[in-house]
Amino acid sequence: MVFAPLRVSPGLLLDLGMIQVWGWGAEFVTLPAGATSYGMVTTGPSQLRDVETGPFPLSAGMFFVLPDGGEVGGGCGLVVTRSGYRGLRQIGGPLEPAGRLRYIDGCDDTLLVCPPRLGEPCLNHLHIPPRTDQTPHTHPSVRVGVILRGTGECRTPDGAYPLRPGLGWAIPAGCVHSFVTEAEALDVIAWHPDSDFGPRDDDHPMINRTVMPAR
Repeated sequence: MVFAPLRVSPGLLLDLGMIQVWGWGAEFVTLPAGATSYGMVTTGPSQLRDVETGPFPLSAGMFFVLPDGGEVGGGCGLVVTRSGYRGLRQIGGPLEPAGRLRYIDGCDDTLLVCPPRLGEPCLNHLHIPPRTDQTPHTHPSVRVGVILRGTGECRTPDGAYPLRPGLGWAIPAGCVHSFVTEAEALDVIAWHPDSDFGPRDDDHPMINRTVMPAR
């Protein structure tokens, strides 16, 4: 598998086994039960129908984590589902103009959805400024996401792929790639299936900031 641009349309766009990529549009799409869904709204208004808590309105640039089934429709967007995993229900956004953490080659990133435990999935906002030519690099696991704002291209040994708002994409593990922009910045929402960062039973804010007097 090489870099895969995904035209977002209602239904299943890509099946990687435990990981699936779905699109939605004006009509509602039913998300699979027994899986956690990570949604990214490219065009609003949209509505998330959560079977446990009811409907939520969403606008462009918002994102959500839905732990077990439900529906989403209206506007347009992309969903990554991870079967056999239960994430924490969340709704956030819209995205800020730029990220809060430094990344390579002058880019920056915000961790939108943190891994609840070390090793679990996360969702990121990658901001690539104008006139950026990233150093070619790889990742140890698949990356899936969508372009929210701006234009540019993804360069790989297989060729260069133009990027535009609303375009989904998947980058397989080990695929050499780089994002390149010209006069316009590029804002990308990227889902990672794993992380080398996150809380552990013996290392998290609650336990680290709990001080018990000596006996």
